[in-house]
Amino acid sequence: MDDFVQKSEEVAGHASTSNSAAADAPKKRNAFAELMAPKPKAAKADASDNSTHRHKKVSQALKRLGNWRDALLEYIQHPERFPSVLRVTPNTVLIKDMYAKATIHLLLLPRSPAHYDLHPHKAFEDPAFLAMMKEEAASAAKIAAAELARQLSPFSATSKARNDAMDAGVPFEDLPPGRDFLPEIQVGIHAHPSMSHLHVHIISRDSHSDMLKHRKHYNSFHTPFFIPLADYPLAQDDVRCQSSFQNANLDAEFVCWRCGEGFGRKFSELKKHLEVEFQLWKAE
Repeated sequence: MDDFVQKSEEVAGHASTSNSAAADAPKKRNAFAELMAPKPKAAKADASDNSTHRHKKVSQALKRLGNWRDALLEYIQHPERFPSVLRVTPNTVLIKDMYAKATIHLLLLPRSPAHYDLHPHKAFEDPAFLAMMKEEAASAAKIAAAELARQLSPFSATSKARNDAMDAGVPFEDLPPGRDFLPEIQVGIHAHPSMSHLHVHIISRDSHSDMLKHRKHYNSFHTPFFIPLADYPLAQDDVRCQSSFQNANLDAEFVCWRCGEGFGRKFSELKKHLEVEFQLWKAE
């Protein structure tokens, strides 16, 4: 059951940057955007070298740990070893998922040894820990939304007036409102996490990614298998705690996250449809 995500998919490119408790402040957005933005063609060779070096470091980390399921521990205990971690606070590490299942996909890792080995259902029974994680996740979601806005606002009809005003040199405080991307960010956990250490997904809703490769990748984010952090603590009799219920969710027929159209078990047709929906979604 726990093997539905291929080995180290949530790990292989996770990154580490500067330590910043205020990463969602405007001045931090540029650094984040720089990190998340595609490399220019002129830098292709360097990007490849960096990727090779990064994967080599992760591979070495996995060998030291001896179990790929424990690989997130390396980022929790030694975030300074990974130059592209997005944010480090006393309580959490925020990393980019290199095998992202959507346009934006981050992982929030708690640093508390008393909690990070626990299943989320158990860890979030601690009210103080849950409150801390909700606060840090809310901040991380703003970072994710800001990057999503950077990428999609130029295509968004809702943001056109704001973009035109910016191009005309209107002062920031006088700009009209643009599209609010925060509601497009999902924050939650998988009912049966693939990695040993607790992690919260901060992910855009679109499922637009080459790394979305099979049924469980999609259903793990678009069925009750994905449990919003806001829903915790769960009641003991919550059906989402039952393995049989969650197994059925992973094996469910496909339903488009945006329009609700069903695709049965035809993953290739779903993927084609998701591309169409992505173009419509970003143009809203």
